[in-house]
Amino acid sequence: MIPLTPDTPKPPVTLTSVLTCPVCQHAQAERMPTDACQWFYECTSCHTVLKPLAGDCCVFCSYGTVPCPPIQEQGKGACGCC
Repeated sequence: MIPLTPDTPKPPVTLTSVLTCPVCQHAQAERMPTDACQWFYECTSCHTVLKPLAGDCCVFCSYGTVPCPPIQEQGKGACGCC
């Protein structure tokens, strides 16, 4: 069977996200892991330990400019934890 619409290639996954601390507003670019969710991140400025907000799988989804790689590729719920 011939598909009616051609498969469109997925955009490449972005592996860098800028995390912004909600306490001091310090912004830091960080490389995201591709094989696990990152649940904790210590702000390099005020040393607050960030944790994901309710409904998010990781700190990148909560505080980053770009969601984590599994969410980018497959959408919310892709990690199996949100």
